[in-house]
Amino acid sequence: MHTIFEIAAGTPLATLSRALWEDRVANEGFRGYWYPLTSSRNVGAAPLAIDRMGERIVLWRDASGAVHAQEDRCPHRGARLSQGRIDADAIVCPYHGIALDGDGRIVRVPALPGCPIEGRLALRTYAVQEIAGAIFAYFPTPAGEAPPPFSPPVEFTDPAWSHFVCETSWNTNYRYAIENVIDPMHGPYLHGDSHTMTVGAKDDVMEISDTPDGFRVSRKLQKDVAFDWTEFGETGGLWMRLDIPYPVKNGPGGPFRVIGFATPIDERHAQIFFWRLRKVSGWERDLWRFLYRERLEARHYAVLEQDRIVLEGMADDARDHEILYQHDIGITRLRRRFKAIAREQIQAVTNRVAVEA
Repeated sequence: MHTIFEIAAGTPLATLSRALWEDRVANEGFRGYWYPLTSSRNVGAAPLAIDRMGERIVLWRDASGAVHAQEDRCPHRGARLSQGRIDADAIVCPYHGIALDGDGRIVRVPALPGCPIEGRLALRTYAVQEIAGAIFAYFPTPAGEAPPPFSPPVEFTDPAWSHFVCETSWNTNYRYAIENVIDPMHGPYLHGDSHTMTVGAKDDVMEISDTPDGFRVSRKLQKDVAFDWTEFGETGGLWMRLDIPYPVKNGPGGPFRVIGFATPIDERHAQIFFWRLRKVSGWERDLWRFLYRERLEARHYAVLEQDRIVLEGMADDARDHEILYQHDIGITRLRRRFKAIAREQIQAVTNRVAVEA
């Protein structure tokens, strides 16, 4: 059970320090946000089993192509629905053939027609949206609120931007994945031999500025040369944005833009999403897409592998033994925000428990 739900169930906060409660809530992933679950292309004619936010989830498409995300558990005996099949607008459990619709309602018990459990809402269902080639779901807080609006990065809905979604799994806490992106100064060292970061200075000073959705951390002395800035945004989901200037040989479209999300699988594993974008139209769009598939995609995965190897090699408690310096101001700003979110969520739950008591 997620820590925030343990608190909602009445677990006394005195069993741990408040700081440890906050750290646990942050490490498990914040409820009350939209997260990408997987690429749309991964959900086809058969149910798909995934683990996200510490929960087992089944994804499936009904006859109209609409995606449904539900707990991967038949309400009858607990068999995994992902092992079953799709029948028009229902998912059918392999164990006894019980069928449930996209709202989590039992619509058919074939072994006992007219069974009293037919018509019962019996399955937790997640609100979902398909955006920019990925399936996003909302994970509510213990209050069980209706999903708030999700305003994805503007590039996802602006037709001027052409994009590819890159998805991978890392054996690390999602917070380390986000902090990695919020640290531009790792670029010239870890990725210094990549096709985009062989140029530029290896020393600098970092600065932070506020944005409408969060903040930007930038190199102060070097601009528009390599990986020189990152934005963190909070618009119903938690995301990162950065630009990497591209040489002309890598096709039209100006800087190569990257938008990233990190979705917790559990406390030690994360599903990582990076959208690769360029602002192109007409024949230039076709050329860019061809170049990406034929030449650039493999290089980008190679860069991600460098990040993965370093992060997976770090201890789970690495942040408890750090010596930070000026380049880490983006990480410290991010951690303050995460601590504030955790504190707000814990306070909201404890207030609710007190009222109900």
